[in-house]
Amino acid sequence: MKRKISVVIPVYNSQDTIGKLVDKIINDIDKYELEIILINDCSKDKSKEVCIDLHKKYLNIVKFYSLSKNVGEHNAVMAGLNNISGDFAIIIDDDFQNPVSELIKLADYSLENNFDVVYTFYDKKKHSFLRNLGSKFNDKVANWLLKKPKGLYLSSFKSISKFIVDEIIKYDLPYPYIDGLILRTTSNIGKFKVEHSKRQSGKSQYTIVKLIALWLNMVTNFSIKPLRFATLMGFVFSIISFLLVIAGILMKFLDPTVPMGYPSLLVSVAFLGGIQLIAIGVVGEYIGRTFLSMSKMPQFVIKERYE
Repeated sequence: MKRKISVVIPVYNSQDTIGKLVDKIINDIDKYELEIILINDCSKDKSKEVCIDLHKKYLNIVKFYSLSKNVGEHNAVMAGLNNISGDFAIIIDDDFQNPVSELIKLADYSLENNFDVVYTFYDKKKHSFLRNLGSKFNDKVANWLLKKPKGLYLSSFKSISKFIVDEIIKYDLPYPYIDGLILRTTSNIGKFKVEHSKRQSGKSQYTIVKLIALWLNMVTNFSIKPLRFATLMGFVFSIISFLLVIAGILMKFLDPTVPMGYPSLLVSVAFLGGIQLIAIGVVGEYIGRTFLSMSKMPQFVIKERYE
């Protein structure tokens, strides 16, 4: 009996690639029972129409869900994971940078080994400089905040067992970070090397704003270390300020002619004020996200279903 895999593909402005990708997946994979989940994250091009045609063409294989507003890649993937029925899910981007041949290898490796999750990694990524820089920064932060095993690359191209999928979709707050949910659920994680190709068309949808938003999801949703860091910084600079005050008093006492100028005072006030504002901003981010979570802001809203 064939094992069933669910291929989850978040779709955004990919009218030129998504049809070719789905056709190739279905034509090249016959050793597994396939289920392809397409989630249109409110694309601005004709991706929705292409996906509807794919559903009609492959009625028993392709499921399509169109969201009512743009919610970002991780929220869109959560919408897909909430609708899978396979033995495990493989998440893959819509831009053909992960060849279908590598998807088959990842599926084989996932079934041959008893990992809950398998992340892919590359010898060389063909992303833009900005995307690669953001990934490296995100990797270093994840090592600190999420206790991510060193050497594990948090790739968007990965396989997740049905057991882990069922666990992470229990998280219903508005700012999911899928890798954070995985790392807090299991330590039985494998990695598998794959090839990475250049984009066939268009450009990466990851802007600086989206990268920052993704980073904030990881920082504020899965760790309180930023709050502890802000507290530590406040403590350190309080000591420094106290020592500077003592030094100023001693200098004035030992030499009454020493001028106590305003420039140094202004610099100190501005610097310490900046540190305080950063700390307040971190606290405010936590409070704001707590408020949105309590107000039951949805992760996603599915407007149309084609099943």
